[in-house]
Amino acid sequence: MTEINTVKHKPILTHVLVILGIVLGGLNGVSCMMKNKHAVELIPREVLFGNPKNTSPKISPDGGQIAYLAPKEGVLNVWMRTLGGEDDRVLTHDRDRGVRRFFWAENNQFILYLQDVGGNENWRLYGIELETGKVRDFTPFENVQVRIIDHTKHYPDTVLLGINKERPQFHDVYRLDLRSGDLARVARNPGNVISWVTDYHLRVRGKVVAETSGGSVLYVRDSEETSWRELIRWEAVDALSSGPITFTRDGESLLLFDSRGANATRLVRVSSTDGSTEEVIAADERYDVSRVMIDSDTYRVQAAAFTKARTEWVVLDETLRDDFAKLRDLDEGDFVVYSRSNDDERWVIGYIKDTGPIAFHVYHRGQKSADFLFYHKPELTEYTLAPMFPIQYVSRDGLRIHGYLTYPPETVVRDLPLVVYVHGGPWARDTWGYDSTVQWMANRGYAVLQINYRGSTGYGKEFLNAGNREWGGKMHNDLIDGVQWAVAQRIADPERVAVYGGSYGGYAALVGATFTPDVFRCAVDIVGPSNLISFIQSIPPYWATFRAMLYERVGHPEKDEEFLKSRSPLFFVDQIRIPLLIAQGANDPRVKKEESEQIVEALERRGIEYMYLVFPDEGHGFVKPENRLHFYETAEKFLATYLGGRYEAQ
Repeated sequence: MTEINTVKHKPILTHVLVILGIVLGGLNGVSCMMKNKHAVELIPREVLFGNPKNTSPKISPDGGQIAYLAPKEGVLNVWMRTLGGEDDRVLTHDRDRGVRRFFWAENNQFILYLQDVGGNENWRLYGIELETGKVRDFTPFENVQVRIIDHTKHYPDTVLLGINKERPQFHDVYRLDLRSGDLARVARNPGNVISWVTDYHLRVRGKVVAETSGGSVLYVRDSEETSWRELIRWEAVDALSSGPITFTRDGESLLLFDSRGANATRLVRVSSTDGSTEEVIAADERYDVSRVMIDSDTYRVQAAAFTKARTEWVVLDETLRDDFAKLRDLDEGDFVVYSRSNDDERWVIGYIKDTGPIAFHVYHRGQKSADFLFYHKPELTEYTLAPMFPIQYVSRDGLRIHGYLTYPPETVVRDLPLVVYVHGGPWARDTWGYDSTVQWMANRGYAVLQINYRGSTGYGKEFLNAGNREWGGKMHNDLIDGVQWAVAQRIADPERVAVYGGSYGGYAALVGATFTPDVFRCAVDIVGPSNLISFIQSIPPYWATFRAMLYERVGHPEKDEEFLKSRSPLFFVDQIRIPLLIAQGANDPRVKKEESEQIVEALERRGIEYMYLVFPDEGHGFVKPENRLHFYETAEKFLATYLGGRYEAQ
């Protein structure tokens, strides 16, 4: 799970079998420790899962200020300081879930931020007027979701928003005037638009339309007054790994992620007249392009990244070559450029590493020098963290599977208890770097195996599409093959293996408990679907354009009813022979509370051992620190009971 924010309600704890309660009650801070004479110091859960001290710094458009997130009375809010100064002051005053998503208005006069209520993902856009401190609600609509489409320094008082206030299924495009607060609709979603593309002048000139086949089509137009024309068609095999980025400055070309005619997604430039490929800008035979840097004035691509075992940048603009060389030498880890001043002289850089907190710097291009800003969690520097090692193995049907192995520091890596930590998505991937959950597990004495199973992104479309209709099938086999690899390497004790994950990872944990209970000693499911039919039928209304892709890649709830039942843990509860911990946000719009309720009810009927946590003020994941800490305390006891790791007593 990714780290998040604040505190208030206690979770509802439902049904803990007496035998489990007795076992957990006997734990203390040193009991259940691994048989390891050289165990490192226990890292407090508060350090791992409490709020960061400072994070997400962004430089102002004029380069004179830094805005960042930091707690105020235990709740994350936006703060600001003068660059190079110590005049830190808080700008927002949230007392509930905190602020997590914010950015500078290009006019340098507002900090804009998005907030929902209780995790319902109905985001509203707010702005702090820096001169007066006044908070403005730019989108005062109930039960409506706001998305940021674009903003640019060339039109500093304008932000383009996607808002579904007319119809909950579809986001139309609105132009927001920050000075007046006026909203004007500039593009209407006819009911099939997945995303919109803007040009240099913030005109909506492109749209990606979902096809019932699971594919997509890119349409363009010459102006906002002219008609649309089809430019590029992506079949289902390419649709998930392809899409537009932006128009070039002159509007005569488009930059795309594109996997047509190749296995791995390439960065290309195509004609906006006929869609012909004008240039392949960056490509790799095996790995997709994962990130690009684009000049905000010329709209030329300056650098592209490929996420392999670690992030590798390819510099395409010679004027940046010395900057990238300097940044590689400045600090350890993989660096990310988080923001840039409008004159491009000052960059905010973050260095991500596996054995330490994220280190943020301000880089001065003219001097080729950097000033350290802060660590996101400086307390982590006081503890011994565990390195993350890239691994690979071959699946039973011949696919090369990549992932990461982390094990307790200063420990003999032999026959350790193992946690298979399954990423969500599933159309995502695990990457190298600091992960609070991984460090928590390793510190408690577990080897941690993160597997980029088939269907994960980044490894080309053949690997991605190998996951089609394989939820609970070959995607799960990849996890089991990973366990067998770890056992064969004598890394893992086959009698002490857990499966743990959130979202799709939570589904995988339920699949592990039902389909392969002999492999695992216990399972932890966080907001995971239990019934693929009800999951697909209950997706949020604004996922309407996503539905065809779900049908193609998972299954159709009516046409494939029996198939989806065969891949749904709910219908195989009688095969469970291991204890489960299930955790759910009551307001989750993606995986509804009913997905957990129905499997808990089935477990209850059969008298199967489980623990169930419901957080009434959370959605798809646990944002509030109090809730996070409660969950991890419960999960820590649970894992310690069944795998024999360490536990921090309170």
